[in-house]
Amino acid sequence: MSVIRLWLMPFVLLVALLSGCASDPKTPQLSERQFYQEAQDAIGSNNMTLAIERLQGLESRYPFGRYAAQAKLDLIYCHYRALDYEAAAANAERFINTYPDHAQLDYAYYMKGLSSYSVDRGLLERFIPSDFTERDMGPARESFEDFNRLINRFPNSVYAADARQRMVYLRNLLAAYELKAADFYMRRGAYVAAANRGRYIVENFNTSPAVPDGLAIMAKAYAELGLVDLQRSTVNVLRHNYPDHPALDEQGELDYEPGKRGKRSLLSVVSFGLLD
Repeated sequence: MSVIRLWLMPFVLLVALLSGCASDPKTPQLSERQFYQEAQDAIGSNNMTLAIERLQGLESRYPFGRYAAQAKLDLIYCHYRALDYEAAAANAERFINTYPDHAQLDYAYYMKGLSSYSVDRGLLERFIPSDFTERDMGPARESFEDFNRLINRFPNSVYAADARQRMVYLRNLLAAYELKAADFYMRRGAYVAAANRGRYIVENFNTSPAVPDGLAIMAKAYAELGLVDLQRSTVNVLRHNYPDHPALDEQGELDYEPGKRGKRSLLSVVSFGLLD
């Protein structure tokens, strides 16, 4: 008798599991079309929580159905509207990997970039200005790459123009972050690091407003390091392209005197200016 009970145990557990799923209000027993239609109705009434539940239910019950691909696209949109940017970006990446030849692949790339850009922004920052150069630039870099992938693969996409405009903003944001880092190194006496950051700005963000300040920091760092030839060539570039920059005097020479920081401590030297 005990052997029969043990043999029946897996079937009892399976029936209990199926009963539990059927009673879960989040995954009702609906047809594929019903799941999709209820999701669309929820989106239309701005109920993103219900829409996400129905779309996820559709995915789990009908992973290879006729609405599977569209449900994944709608999930990206719903998560974004619900301000869950990480989930939106993750679903966009999943769609890109699952449907590499889909007709709406450009939309997935666009939403991936938009979500990555928004992932570090809180609700209050929609109304209160914030200095994003003091934040982690990882999401901004990822967003820039996502938009770049979109433009490279789909240059004629309806989303390409907006992506290009956002890339300009992100490029300037990343350049401003590098400029702030260069200025920090300069103030700490880490002149090699400051010069490298300035050169990175000039080489990688040559259309951003940070370029003239990057050149100025390079020239000042070279002056501190005693690299006269590099200082002169950098000043020439600055003078030729930005003759009115405040780092230049009336004669167009670098208005900066090396050695203003005085003698550096041993701690500052061994830590490359990071500690003092």
